[in-house]
Amino acid sequence: MKTLGQKIRELREAKDLSLRELAKKLGGLSAAFLSDIELGRRYPSDEVLAKIATVLGVPLEDLQKCDTRPPVEDLKRKAESDPTFGFALRKIVEKDISAEELMKFIEKKEKDDKK
Repeated sequence: MKTLGQKIRELREAKDLSLRELAKKLGGLSAAFLSDIELGRRYPSDEVLAKIATVLGVPLEDLQKCDTRPPVEDLKRKAESDPTFGFALRKIVEKDISAEELMKFIEKKEKDDKK
């Protein structure tokens, strides 16, 4: 699986855009900042990622799937507000549940929620 930076670079190059051109289209970001994103040294905010997706003509979710940063602060906050959530996370680790298994569960839940 490609990293977020690799995916952005691939999409940018497919549109034949330089870093400077993309930065200009994004309105005020520097080419150096975008280079750091592509090289995995920095990560864009949710707002910037949404703008990148729009300019590159892809759904935001396509880029989010490549964002491998663990949402540590969000998980901590959720576990602190609901101890059962923390327990569930520990069980996932203990049972060595794969990312694929979790994604299947999430996809099933999303389908069930639409019904």
